[in-house]
Parts: sequence; C-alpha cells; structure tokens
Amino acid sequence: HPGLDIHIRETVTPTLIRELQEGRLDIALVALPVSEPTLCEVALFDEAFVLVRPGSDAGAPVPDRDALREMRLLLLEEGHCFRDQALSFCNATAALPREMLDASSLSTLVQMVGAGIGVTLIPEMAVSVETRSAAVSIARFETPQPTRRIGMVWRKSSPLDGQFQAIADVVRTATATE
Repeated sequence: HPGLDIHIRETVTPTLIRELQEGRLDIALVALPVSEPTLCEVALFDEAFVLVRPGSDAGAPVPDRDALREMRLLLLEEGHCFRDQALSFCNATAALPREMLDASSLSTLVQMVGAGIGVTLIPEMAVSVETRSAAVSIARFETPQPTRRIGMVWRKSSPLDGQFQAIADVVRTATATE
C-alpha cells in the first residue's frame, strides 16, 4: 500500500470510537463487537487470554474461573475493554467486593505479578513483550479458553471502504500465518 501514512497510538476503545465518529481517525483496531450502527466492523482474528502468575507457581494447576475469582486479580484500570473482558471471563463484576488492584498498563500488571502481589490475565499477543523481564510464569486455560475477537472499524460513510477492506485482508492473512 504505497503512500499509506500510518499514525499509531493507543487509547481506550470509547475514545477511539468517538474519534472515528468525529472524523479524527479513519480506522481503528479494537476488540469486537463495538455495535455502533455508523461503523463498519471487520473481524481479523481471535486471541486467547493467558494467566500470568508468579514464577514460583510454574507447573501448578491452572485455576478455573471460580478459583480465579477468589484470587487477588490485578486488572487494568476502569475504561479499558480488556478489564471488562477479564471480569466477564471470571463471572465477576466491578461492583462486587474483591481483592483487586488496578494498573494503567499490561507491563505494570506483569511487574506487580512478578513482585508477588497477585495474578493477572493478558492477551496472548502481549506475552513475549510484557513477560520477557519479569519473574512470572504463563499458564493457558483449558478449553473453553477465554478469548476476544480483534477487528478493524471505520465509518460506513468513508469513501475509503474498499481500501480499508484490502488492509483488513492483509492483516487477517498476516495474523493467520503466525
């Protein structure tokens, strides 16, 4: 895609959706569904969540969602969709009393786990980067694994719909071979 000018930034999904609707962004990568009638959604791939726990827990049985709900679960702060997805997997709500601490980044969560403060969930795509310098172990859940669907969204009214579809195809192909 010669001439494509990409500017990458990260923020919470509600901000991305608002900026798309205001015309400040052309396209966004988000967890689906966003269910906004003015936006086109194209699924790209599904990714699993993994459990990050202290390195000393390597090899221990993987807790089920009920046991996980009883643990000190470290989560991203309010406003992050991944927080809501983790709570959903655990069948917990933010309103329930629970022993949880929040952070603004996955990196901080992983470092907190390495310090023995609790456990956390992170997306599979973040494992290699976020855990490389922390004393943690990674555990994968048994089937059915918690997952989320990642996709691209853009305004239905965009004259670039065909180009966005082509970019989505490239991303889908690239992620399918990994």
